[in-house]
Amino acid sequence: MTATRVAVMGSGNWGTAFGAILADAGCDVQMWARRAEVADTINAGRNEAYLPELALPASVRATTDPGEALDHADVVVLAVPSQTLRANLGDWGASIPSSAPVVSLMKGVELGTTMRMSQVIAEAAGVEQGRIVVVSGPNLAPEIARRQPAAGVVACTDMEAAERVASACATPYFRPYTDTDVIGAEVCGATKNVVALASGMAEGMGFGDNTKATIITRGLAETTRLGLALGAHPQTFMGLAGVGDLIATCMSPLSRNHSFGVRLGRGMTVDEATAELRTTTEGVKSCQSILTLAQQHDVVMPICEQVVAVIRDGHSASEVGPRLMSRDLKAEKH
Repeated sequence: MTATRVAVMGSGNWGTAFGAILADAGCDVQMWARRAEVADTINAGRNEAYLPELALPASVRATTDPGEALDHADVVVLAVPSQTLRANLGDWGASIPSSAPVVSLMKGVELGTTMRMSQVIAEAAGVEQGRIVVVSGPNLAPEIARRQPAAGVVACTDMEAAERVASACATPYFRPYTDTDVIGAEVCGATKNVVALASGMAEGMGFGDNTKATIITRGLAETTRLGLALGAHPQTFMGLAGVGDLIATCMSPLSRNHSFGVRLGRGMTVDEATAELRTTTEGVKSCQSILTLAQQHDVVMPICEQVVAVIRDGHSASEVGPRLMSRDLKAEKH
């Protein structure tokens, strides 16, 4: 039986880790890397720029030619930074095979349009909704690289496409669960990054677990309000894509959003934290668009508002807590 051929478009942390999952599940994986030096190290067995600890299976190869990566792909995985997705699809989206499910690993909301990633894929690359699959859940790439047990949600409006992708990524250490709630999976995936920034700020300021648990719980309430306003299924927020991903991203030092927030809580500016981490932090990029999306639907998101005040407006993290704690008691439901 011929192995499933998967194109992974993007060679960052999660794209590389997911490529390894696919290879371990028996797929032939062709990764697209923007930089030749990254492709070269992947072809030598490791992605030295992002996950050097992960020994890649021999069935993972890389190229800097997007057309080569996409040629005859049975499944296409998109793993580029969310705010670059539209530009990337403009460059090579027309080369995506017309029958391949298109998998989004991205967790963001587009600036300017407030579109979720599946909407951008549909508009910019002409991919039908029934072929767009969203993978989300508590999947910190360094732990995946160590092949520690984890699970995720594989969501698509077409259950057959979801099952096809789930079969391609099921391994002894990664368990995919299929679902049809694309909206819920995407809202959870994007918004948890913003909540993780707030949780990190609290840790950076020296606050303890009561504070962080409060932020996580109220962050889940905000996420749920936004998701339901957009048409998501209520049960999604209590599952892996919802509370599961939220806990991992808000609590783990392996989370880039949490780590960025910690630096802000310790007094760094956004520019200083960005320079020190040197990786894409999706919550920083998407917090403004998520807040705008919430305002468009009359959804109250006070944690998101305060994160935007820090990221966009330059307020200090120490201002956030008092403003949240002094909010009108009737402003939002428990």
